[in-house]
Amino acid sequence: MTVLWQACLASPPYSIYTYVAPADIPELSEGQRVLVPLGRSVRVAFLMETVESGPEGVELKSVIWPLERVPLLNPNHFKLYRSIGARQMQPLGKVLENVVPARFRSARISFRVADRGFPSRLKGLDIARMPVERRLELVEIYNDGRMDVCLPASLEKEEYVSLAADPPWPVRPNAARQLQLLEYLYENGPREKGFLKNVLGEWTGGVIRKLHSDSLLKIGPPPDDESDPAEKCTAGMPAWDFVPTEQQEQAISDLSHALDEGHNAVRLLHGITGSGKTLVYMTVARRCMEQGRSAIILVPEIALAYALWNGICPLFPDSRKYLYHGYQTPVRKEAIFRALAEDDSPALIIGTRSALFLPVRNPGLIIVDEEHDESYKQEERLPYQAKEVAYYLAGLTGSLLVLGSATPDVKTFFAAKQGAFDVISMEKRVGKSVLPAVRVVDVSAIKDPEQPFAPETQARLLEVVEKGEQAVVMLNRRGFSPIIYCTDCEEPIKCPHCNVSMTYHKARERVICHYCGNSYPFPLPCTACGGSNLLPLGGGTERLEEQVAKVLPKEAKILRLDRDSTRRQERLDEILKSFARGDAQVLVGTQMLSKGHNFPGVTLVVVSEGDLGLNLPDYRSAERTFQLLVQVSGRAGRGDKPGEVIIQTRNPENPIWSAVTSADYQTFFEKEIERRKRFRYPPFTKLTLIRISYPLGWEGEELCPGFFAAVRDAAREAGLMAMGPVPAPLSQLRGRKRFNCLLKADDWMKSRELYGRILVLNPDKKNIRITMDVDPVSML
Repeated sequence: MTVLWQACLASPPYSIYTYVAPADIPELSEGQRVLVPLGRSVRVAFLMETVESGPEGVELKSVIWPLERVPLLNPNHFKLYRSIGARQMQPLGKVLENVVPARFRSARISFRVADRGFPSRLKGLDIARMPVERRLELVEIYNDGRMDVCLPASLEKEEYVSLAADPPWPVRPNAARQLQLLEYLYENGPREKGFLKNVLGEWTGGVIRKLHSDSLLKIGPPPDDESDPAEKCTAGMPAWDFVPTEQQEQAISDLSHALDEGHNAVRLLHGITGSGKTLVYMTVARRCMEQGRSAIILVPEIALAYALWNGICPLFPDSRKYLYHGYQTPVRKEAIFRALAEDDSPALIIGTRSALFLPVRNPGLIIVDEEHDESYKQEERLPYQAKEVAYYLAGLTGSLLVLGSATPDVKTFFAAKQGAFDVISMEKRVGKSVLPAVRVVDVSAIKDPEQPFAPETQARLLEVVEKGEQAVVMLNRRGFSPIIYCTDCEEPIKCPHCNVSMTYHKARERVICHYCGNSYPFPLPCTACGGSNLLPLGGGTERLEEQVAKVLPKEAKILRLDRDSTRRQERLDEILKSFARGDAQVLVGTQMLSKGHNFPGVTLVVVSEGDLGLNLPDYRSAERTFQLLVQVSGRAGRGDKPGEVIIQTRNPENPIWSAVTSADYQTFFEKEIERRKRFRYPPFTKLTLIRISYPLGWEGEELCPGFFAAVRDAAREAGLMAMGPVPAPLSQLRGRKRFNCLLKADDWMKSRELYGRILVLNPDKKNIRITMDVDPVSML
């Protein structure tokens, strides 16, 4: 009997085709990768399901050969990927392209055969052209384990290139290609030599050798441990000897009871900063693994993932455990993906949002720590909200989903209030520590850009350092200066692709666009008038670090934690450990400081510019500011000594400060939910953002007014409230003009149907790009 399989391509055109599974190939199963013919080429496809018949009048082609014995994907994850595709109206193949590591989707493979009757290497087309008898012989060899898939030698032995030093680099200003390569690796992390050659050009080989001889680059094969899926733990801790507090014991009991019931459940763990949520996570994760099921713990930032990994790993010495995030090498990602796909024994997975797509075969617990954080939303390539993905996956697998935060997402807390799931509260800090005292300082009278602190803030910072205690200073803006201002023409240096001010990064001696990555060496002539009188205005963490150094005694050591200072992964680990040991007195950084880090020696937290983010064109701006400031305040006073928080503002009358200073989430929630109900914002409506863009200088621009009018008419006919299309707050980005259309609806289906209608109305599908962001986080 002929078996027909539907197989999905994870590369363009991302289609689903029907193939015949002939009797002269090994047995196939759902989720398996196979080689299939497509036109004159060979592609990798994922088997979905068997069907009784194919399309009428079409001669079906045959599957060439399977690429694995154990399917890479399990049925639950196939359902998950399909759900994401349906929600975002994207083909399944597009979802697979974004969640499956690249080399698992590559057809550049061959088969290594250990049998004298066959060549030692076979390509897919070689197998396809074999007579039936020879293929049946090959099936026996495959089933005996004497036939394996292997990458081309060029990929298996590819050397990696990585940075050996942080900027500024001792490179001549006119050595443009050396700087280009260094900047690329700084932005993108270690890369294979061949990849760099394809992306940057044939010249990379000689430049790599030169920079390697200057000790600016490291060259070599991936470290041996990269092919080992288990990341090394670099911190040692004693055996499990924690004694839970009364409220921790109660939380553990409640979550354990939900876990023991063995079916899907959701809980919100609402614990103030320092209440010991991590101990609760660890205890419940251990219980889950003792029951033979895996536990997934998600955190919003890579820095927090490493801190949690080093803290938890020693407590699970004999367990399978993996750290997973987007900045790992392809070799490490593939090893983790394969290890989880092939082994259903319980494992502990700690990672960022992408860890949800790992093919964990038997999950029982999914924890989303700092569930309010906007980093859980991916907006580019394949938009998705990790909390929603976790919710769906927990439902599929009968897992317990725990959402943890000191400042929950307003929509999450509202759902809990409506009875969607239970709330477990932890209202006291562990041990003798208490919440820090928070005060707001007015800095509206300070006009000197070189004076970042009010006199009382500066005096308090000095006092803390002189006592031998530690302080954290946060400014949620990286770089040296956000604006380079020309005093000749009175215009800032702007990115030609995005029409936004470029940020000056002093260590790199460049101005950089934080939206598209475009950069120029600095100093440079004014892009508007050609003048050379340029003035850096405003401050970022790089400048603030210098200013703090001028305030403190010379012997005081300062560290900086932001995206620029932690490009090299080893540097991130060094900064966190050094500050935790007390090697430095002050840690300056962006919002990376605010989440989950435990520094017992910190007694003072200073927020340099508390107003940042309050006036953004976004209905969540007040919520984001409250969450950020309460979270960063929680870094103070975690040890035996009491903590203090100073928030500097130029608008001390803003009502948000009363909620922040008291860390009163309940009062903030009540006021915020009333405001959202009045203006019909989530959770009282379903928001969808339709983004429309076209290239700068496009000659068909006159088509847009009529198209936009048609969009508004279609929204009106569908009974939806449409605000737009209007120019986006960032009206130009990456060389494209941008427009937003915000839809308010009672259910998602109406918005999706309208999106489908808008795609049909598009007058120029080649130039006009239209995307849909369901429940958007950024309105820019």
